[in-house]
Amino acid sequence: MKRVMVQLTEEQIAALKALAEARRMSLAGVVREAVAQYVVTTDKAAEREEKWRRAMAFLDYIEAHPQEFQDIEGKTDVSVNHDEYFVQAIEDDLRG
Repeated sequence: MKRVMVQLTEEQIAALKALAEARRMSLAGVVREAVAQYVVTTDKAAEREEKWRRAMAFLDYIEAHPQEFQDIEGKTDVSVNHDEYFVQAIEDDLRG
């Protein structure tokens, strides 16, 4: 391990000491645990942002190219109007 010097406010030190005492850990152990959790959380946030950006880019692509996302009848709104198309298909079968 490497030693690092960090400046904290009196309130932060008091809170960390209370947490360390309650958890029967050293102050350094609580700080290491907090830093580890922060690093993991920050990495996941960056990953979520990248996934969100890619999803939004794909939705923009779909909107710009609707002809690439249609069913065999040329409909591009099947996921939105599925129930209506299903009822229509059943009624057509019953009539025909």
